[in-house]
Amino acid sequence: MSRSGGRCVVDDLAYVAALEARIHVAPWTMGNFRDALAAGYSSRVGERDFRIVAYGVLMISPGEAQILNLSVVPDARREGIGRALLRRFIDDARNFRVEQVFLEVRASNVAAIRLYESEGFAPVARRVSYYPGATTDDPREDAIVMRRAPSTANA
Repeated sequence: MSRSGGRCVVDDLAYVAALEARIHVAPWTMGNFRDALAAGYSSRVGERDFRIVAYGVLMISPGEAQILNLSVVPDARREGIGRALLRRFIDDARNFRVEQVFLEVRASNVAAIRLYESEGFAPVARRVSYYPGATTDDPREDAIVMRRAPSTANA
């Protein structure tokens, strides 16, 4: 991996948006990513063999931060790239002295939930029918809201 948590730049956006469209049922658009960059959100990518295989966006506000997107292409999962990005976001939040970090994850995404728990996140709420199903015939899916506790957010 050549960039582990490197900053996402405008030149990365078309590629990141294309990956997003392949990974997610309800993907962010290139405009969403562009707006996140323009707003000053922490936007990062992870690479393997000089190819972006992971990306994410962290929004920081007074006292808290929210991971809005953290995605890894299927063939690069379980290699530590997602964890590296997550840790970079936690460091970014710590640098801004936030008290807590939030994220949402599909209830069925057990691997991601385990990753987040191993990095100090704990479930705090459930959003019923938050995510769309894979097709219009599929039921919507709940989101688990997770929070990294203040004691671990500033550790």
